[in-house]
Amino acid sequence: MPVAAGAWLTAGVVTGAPDAAASAAVLLWAIAFVVLVALVRPRRWGGSGVARVAHVLAHVAIVVGVAAGVASHVAAALPARAAVAAAEVSGGRSLTVDVVAVGKIERGAAGWRFDAVLERLAYGDTAITTPVPVLVRTGDVPPGLDLGARVTVTGTAWTTEPGERAVLVIDASTTPTLTSTPTGVLALASLLRHGLIAVTAGLPEPGGGLIAGLAVGDTSQVSDGLDAAMKSSSLSHLTAVSGANCALVVGIAFAVAAVCGAGRAVRVAAGLGALVAFVILVSPEPSVVRAATMAAIAMLGLLLGRIGAGLSLLTASVVLLLLLDPWLSRSIGFALSVAATAALLVLAGPLADGLSRWMPRPLALAVSVPLAAQLACGPIIALISPQVSVVGVAANMLAAPAAPVGTVLGLIAGLCAGIPLLGTGVAALAWAPAAWTAATATTLSALPGSAIWWPDGVGGFAALGLISVAVVILLVRSPRPARVAASAVIAVTIVIAAGAVPAAQIGLRARLPEAWAIAVCDVGQGDAIAIRAAGHIALVDTGPDPRALTACLETLGVERVDLLVLTHFDHDHDGGTSAVAGRVDTVLHGPTAAPDDERTLTRLRDAGARLVRADAGMTGTLGDARWRVLWPQPRTEAGNDGSVVLDIAGPSVPPMLMLGDLSAEGQRRLMATASLRPTYAVVKVSHHGSADQEPRLYRRVRATVALISVGENTYGHPRSETLAMLASVGARLARTDLEGLIMLWTEASTVRLWHEREPP
Repeated sequence: MPVAAGAWLTAGVVTGAPDAAASAAVLLWAIAFVVLVALVRPRRWGGSGVARVAHVLAHVAIVVGVAAGVASHVAAALPARAAVAAAEVSGGRSLTVDVVAVGKIERGAAGWRFDAVLERLAYGDTAITTPVPVLVRTGDVPPGLDLGARVTVTGTAWTTEPGERAVLVIDASTTPTLTSTPTGVLALASLLRHGLIAVTAGLPEPGGGLIAGLAVGDTSQVSDGLDAAMKSSSLSHLTAVSGANCALVVGIAFAVAAVCGAGRAVRVAAGLGALVAFVILVSPEPSVVRAATMAAIAMLGLLLGRIGAGLSLLTASVVLLLLLDPWLSRSIGFALSVAATAALLVLAGPLADGLSRWMPRPLALAVSVPLAAQLACGPIIALISPQVSVVGVAANMLAAPAAPVGTVLGLIAGLCAGIPLLGTGVAALAWAPAAWTAATATTLSALPGSAIWWPDGVGGFAALGLISVAVVILLVRSPRPARVAASAVIAVTIVIAAGAVPAAQIGLRARLPEAWAIAVCDVGQGDAIAIRAAGHIALVDTGPDPRALTACLETLGVERVDLLVLTHFDHDHDGGTSAVAGRVDTVLHGPTAAPDDERTLTRLRDAGARLVRADAGMTGTLGDARWRVLWPQPRTEAGNDGSVVLDIAGPSVPPMLMLGDLSAEGQRRLMATASLRPTYAVVKVSHHGSADQEPRLYRRVRATVALISVGENTYGHPRSETLAMLASVGARLARTDLEGLIMLWTEASTVRLWHEREPP
């Protein structure tokens, strides 16, 4: 454990300060050398403590030597990374980039993204061919794009912060061009994954879309609603392939070899072969790599007749992986995987012993496993998500019997996808456990109080970590004073948690200006804007999180929405629709493309809303205000450039232009076709302040206030060049990430602005 901790700490520090990696490596190697010199001549120390001193020195030498190896890796990678980071890519410069996809092709809130290795970066007369990791983001992907494929991307890029594995984030302005498809085993893996998706395509949702997620971690068919429910109920780990999946695959291969009468070496080889094939099939995500490395070390120990303890296997895998990839030290997925595994190895047994005092032993064992994982992972999740699942343990207990069955049947269905009837038949069998898992997630996440608010960031991590320790002390067999102290910690936290949110909300409501007409909700990385005119309410987009939207609407005192405008169907704009379902009269929406878009609209319609497709030229009223749709045109395709652009104004509503997520090209088309006002008081900046803007449009509208609805993100939003452009046209910038809830209204022909907190 000290070796793993030293490697992790060193990796975290030197990846964040790579310029110091070489100096750190030299210093650490020097310390290791001095310790080794002292270790090989222990007799000079004299006395009976020689063996003890030698034991300590041996441990110190290993810890420092491994740390030196980690620092050396970062130092060796620095020149190549620095050469690419120094490329002149700022300012929205157009680039042409050739990359090889090396990570899962994932759909996110604002399009698709995948990890890649740079082959060539070109702009002007400059070309860089240094292979470094990059992240590619695109609104659409070409058919055939998968792990191992080569693509050419045209777009813009920006340099990441130190500590990120990717040196550049590349934003494609058009669909990437596929230059070569995967070959060899990668092509076979792609074929199997797509075969599994094909044989499950016709099965009822949401279970059908979850089968590939359980079996191979492919969540492309999982709806946004189910994805949110899985996260809220602490079941999202079931679609992040990890130790349980690897154990199933290796165990089956090992058992088959044993049944065939194979010796130990052949059984180990069969297990390793199945493990390698499985990793290639599911793609090498951090959790997969951790689980596979741990399993490989375990099988090596079995082959040598030296079976190691679980914690030894875990720490050995952590050390090896951090030596090979120090940037894993900053991966939340890797940290969650390690924490969950360590909890199962260290905490589950003592928790079961403690719980068995109050419940039957089998039930105590069933509760202890998910409870240990949640206690260990909860503080890490608090770093990125401001909520704690209350139903996570129950959800995992209910899903536990079904998940492995769905995994195994899903894998078999994928392997048999090309065999008529057999593949579809096995897929149908896999649907039952997948549907059970999906029903568990959706049912429990919908319960009142299924998740409670918790502060995110370092403060939330520390507080929840303290609570986790207190819960462990209470449940395991521990001295009475320790239990009393733990009870006090939990009681104080419950009182604070129970009172903090209502008190903060009451205090915020008391500060709200009564005359507000526009309220930009702080919903994180997404849009949710409420407009009030003569007692009538419009809501433009719902943000990514129903809870965040619910909290904002409660603060505003909004109970019913007369008009809901869904500008487009990215998750950061429609993910919170469940918060207003059943409370909406009319839904004005942009063009749809994916089945999930239609499902979102169907849920709203079934809850009583009237659906209206938005097209340029449509007009309507909201109380004493009037709105106009300026975009899209009738044949505009879905996506960012299909965003509904709304113009609204009234006696108390300042003339406002809301641009959705239009790109620069979309903004140019808007200028060419729409009847814009001479000036606007307020403009909602497109796409959370991305770099893809048309400055001429902002100079044309001459807005007094530029609103940017944005939260913590990996896109660099709002981009510095966009902020500079808005400042150059004289707009007052208002950002939800810095100012929280933002309100505007017209008073005596003047636009008034109120914000929840002062910007730094």
